[in-house]
Amino acid sequence: MLLIIGTIRLPSGKLEEAKPAMERMVSASRAEPGCLEYSYAQDVFDAGLIRVTEVWRDRATLDAHFRSPHIAAWRSSWPALGIGERNLVLYEAGEPVPT
Repeated sequence: MLLIIGTIRLPSGKLEEAKPAMERMVSASRAEPGCLEYSYAQDVFDAGLIRVTEVWRDRATLDAHFRSPHIAAWRSSWPALGIGERNLVLYEAGEPVPT
């Protein structure tokens, strides 16, 4: 299992404008085979900071995600939305263990 955890930053005044593009990205990603979780969340203390959480079954499904048309469309929207700073980290994890 692969986890991608991190943040993207956009000007706080662009959040409403960015929401439709974010919704398309999240919805399309969640529908992909091998996507176990995909979410964006606004940080409660920093309006322009979006927290990203992704969980993928394996590398093949993540690689297919990176080649998908919806990720290309999402990335092409970044300049107009003012998205510049990205800090995403990929982690390899074992099977989930209930706590």
